[in-house]
Amino acid sequence: MSVLDYELVVIGSGPAGQKGAIAAAKAGKRVALIDRSVMIGGVSVHTGTIPSKTLREAIFQLTGFTVKTLYGKRKHDISIRDLASRVNAIVSQETEVIRDQLKRNGIVIYEGSAQFLDPHTLEVQGEDEKVEVKAERVLAACGTRPARNPEIAFDNHRVIDTDHLSGLGHIPKEIIVVGAGVVGLEYASFMAALGADVTLIDQRPTILEFVDREIIEALSYHLRRLGVIFRLGEKVDRVGIDATRDVVFAELQSGKKVHGDALIYAVGRQANGDQLHIEAAGVTADSRGRLKVNEFFQTEVPHIYAAGDVIGFPALASTSMEQGRLAASHMFGIPFEHMPELLPYGIYTIPEISMVGETEESLTSHRVPYEVGIARYSELAKSMMLGDETGMLKLLFDRQTRKLLGVHALGQRATEIIHIGQAVLFYGGSVEYFRDMVFNYPTLAEAYKVAALDGLNKL
Repeated sequence: MSVLDYELVVIGSGPAGQKGAIAAAKAGKRVALIDRSVMIGGVSVHTGTIPSKTLREAIFQLTGFTVKTLYGKRKHDISIRDLASRVNAIVSQETEVIRDQLKRNGIVIYEGSAQFLDPHTLEVQGEDEKVEVKAERVLAACGTRPARNPEIAFDNHRVIDTDHLSGLGHIPKEIIVVGAGVVGLEYASFMAALGADVTLIDQRPTILEFVDREIIEALSYHLRRLGVIFRLGEKVDRVGIDATRDVVFAELQSGKKVHGDALIYAVGRQANGDQLHIEAAGVTADSRGRLKVNEFFQTEVPHIYAAGDVIGFPALASTSMEQGRLAASHMFGIPFEHMPELLPYGIYTIPEISMVGETEESLTSHRVPYEVGIARYSELAKSMMLGDETGMLKLLFDRQTRKLLGVHALGQRATEIIHIGQAVLFYGGSVEYFRDMVFNYPTLAEAYKVAALDGLNKL
């Protein structure tokens, strides 16, 4: 075995690993990155963010979903193969883009699985050989995998996790989705948009508690209109196949029994920290494989950092990118600024939702006097052109100072227009900015002026 030395070794090439490695390389550091050849780009590219968001866009394009209000409900014979072909093309392109970025920045790529031998030494198990790599500093950005219930018999065909959607073979008429977190809600809405009858089960009584309640109520309403049945506060006791009826069933603790042609299990993720033999480095993981870090993304061993999904919430590709960059900046003394309170959230359900800043609930708990301005997509010419009159933009601002405090959006391109509000929040701007600025017409961005006027008229 050969022994090589680097100033930074990154485990994982997902969003956190990529950006951490590139930030260090641009600072002139010797950087190596370890990942399996089939996973360059990480879960984000291969089974998570890119595939699911590509799937979402393919559904819009193939079904004509966005214009059904204009031209009537269009019916298409859409297959999983149609959807998968589009996903595979984008995944392949994105993988090559990332591999090229890493090589262009002089980052050495080791293809294989990594394990710690000691706090500064990693063993890389490739297809044909093992290599030991010495690192002054380590960034663990090894991501997650779907959490599985050992009592459920997954067959990757009718009872699947979120990594095996292509295993369905066809779009089921009835489908059960277990788990109403971000991923479960996204896939439930996708299936409903494709015409499936969806039963969504979660043991929690409410969904997405960190999101503004009015936005969640609106999302729930629109999902119900798509045909999603919510079974909240319900725990799944058993999953199986009813051979006589040729259906999948889920028995609930309440005694109910739900049937479908297939079942997607989307109850959380298991972090891959438990696969690194991290005890050899003096680092510990919790029961979900997550690594604990401080505000600088250091573990209990100061030269070993962790970022991305492996450290838990919010586990979004966008936040992981920033965490990786910040970790590399801290370890090498590169100046940086971090504003976690202004991290945007984008949830790609149909309709999509996005938010940045405070919610009504957080402002109420902190006793901040605030006012609300709302623009409904039904008021906007652009949204009517797009065939989406269900959306809304919501602004929260201080009653005395008019300072913008939070922005929440539901509907088409919500994750795009949220960044206008994010910029104003960053500069401490007032809601009056939106009243006084001229917006292109017709645009969805015009919703900011409509919402600002609505809120200011209430004062």
